[in-house]
Amino acid sequence: MGSKEIITIENDFTLIRFQNDTDDLSTFQSPVNMGLIQFHFGLKGSAKFIFNSGNYTLDLNEEKCLLFYNPEKELPLNVEIAPKSWLITILVSIKKFHGLFTSNAEHIPFLSQENKDKKYYNESDVSPSMAIVLNQMFHYNLNPSIKNLYYKGKGYELLSLFFNRNEDPNAEQCPFLIDEENVLKIKKAKEIIIANMAEPPSLESLAYQVGLTLKKLKMGFKQIYGDTVYGFLFDYKMEYARQLLDSGSYNVNEVGLKIGYSTGSHFIAAFKKKFATTPKKYLMSMSQNN
Repeated sequence: MGSKEIITIENDFTLIRFQNDTDDLSTFQSPVNMGLIQFHFGLKGSAKFIFNSGNYTLDLNEEKCLLFYNPEKELPLNVEIAPKSWLITILVSIKKFHGLFTSNAEHIPFLSQENKDKKYYNESDVSPSMAIVLNQMFHYNLNPSIKNLYYKGKGYELLSLFFNRNEDPNAEQCPFLIDEENVLKIKKAKEIIIANMAEPPSLESLAYQVGLTLKKLKMGFKQIYGDTVYGFLFDYKMEYARQLLDSGSYNVNEVGLKIGYSTGSHFIAAFKKKFATTPKKYLMSMSQNN
């Protein structure tokens, strides 16, 4: 089963984070009150939204977003999340949403006087600036006590970027990321370090391989993935190690070697740093739970 996290930002503003890293289809169903606008952002993989008991479906593909609003009919959330897929859903009331744009409501297509009471369906692209925010929401690495505040800020930021298609807000935060090609280079860098996790290249070599300066690689990786290159790789390796241990096919030393630790003690220390327990104790707790 994939994981989902429902974050209540405010009474009429909810954010749902779907992360299906498994090899199986994951499904989620929930009633949605009438008068709520639904925003669905596909960051990775794909999902399918099902309506009218399966008579009608809409696909959400990678780096696409869907907007649903129907003032006369409830649109319950019934979604199938494909394997290795991440998406963010925002549910916000029309009243709350209208309040955000009262001074400039004509800028928002479905809030115009003639459209505000009509149903509205729209598909559009996830812009590079939106992709940065979405990635940050999946690589949350801050104190849990401020999680709600963090997601509240990111939720509002995502909505503002969704309706800010004519200007590029990246110009202030990170000028080189205006170019979508650079975003693709950063993603390529991530793929390279994952593919070579046991012997990752140096930052200089990685920057050269993807065609970026060292500074742009460091800045861009932090912007998109919310962590340094090696910080991201460490978390990825530890999560991968945990999955290998879960499989029951490898012992502790074999797992350590697979992810690049030549000595068992170094792997044990790294695993303990990440999960606050040793691989052996982790395996014991798994066998007790089964």
